[in-house]
Amino acid sequence: MEKHTITVLIVDSDADYAGVVKHHLQAFQGSKFNVDVTPNGDDALSRLDAKPPIDIVLINYDMPNGNGLQITRRISEAPNSAPIILLTSGRDFRIAIEAMKFGVEEYVVREEAVDTMLPRTIATVLERTKIKKRILAAEREKLISQKRTEAIRELVVTMCHEFNNPLAAIKISVDILARQNIEASEKKLLAELNSNISLLEKQIIRLRDLNQENQEETGVGSPGVG
Repeated sequence: MEKHTITVLIVDSDADYAGVVKHHLQAFQGSKFNVDVTPNGDDALSRLDAKPPIDIVLINYDMPNGNGLQITRRISEAPNSAPIILLTSGRDFRIAIEAMKFGVEEYVVREEAVDTMLPRTIATVLERTKIKKRILAAEREKLISQKRTEAIRELVVTMCHEFNNPLAAIKISVDILARQNIEASEKKLLAELNSNISLLEKQIIRLRDLNQENQEETGVGSPGVG
């Protein structure tokens, strides 16, 4: 089975180091990497819109015009953003915390980002990102389903309410007419009408009760039926 190609964008002004990283990634046997290198944030943002799409970005924290977090922020806010790994010159807890605030998935010491360590880290980050997306999609689908259910319940409540008032008025009118001196055929029609109204009322009550039972089972609030 052919391996999926992982497209990596390295944002680093140190061309020699970027070349070393590129060599290690392309030589790794566990995954197939397509590596692109850019020296600054503007080029990185432009590359995000190109093809093939970027799967992951490696950014050097120490850049000539500031730290890599400034670039990280711009990339994370871009429409075609990708998960980011920050490359640092040493282990600094403060940098790690600051990096997470900017949406960095992982940070790696530059000297350790060689051989199999970096490609394995990339694979882990991509898998973690995939799981996050699945969770977000499931939560979004659950929310949509809840909103849809709430809308149906509100519709049922409104429909029951809108039917009850005119049915009550019709029943009163039928009762008044039935007390009048009318022909037997007319009384029969009124009796049939009254029977149909009673049947419709029972169906409305059943619909209302089912709606209430579903509401109690799921715990989703809904306005009461008038």
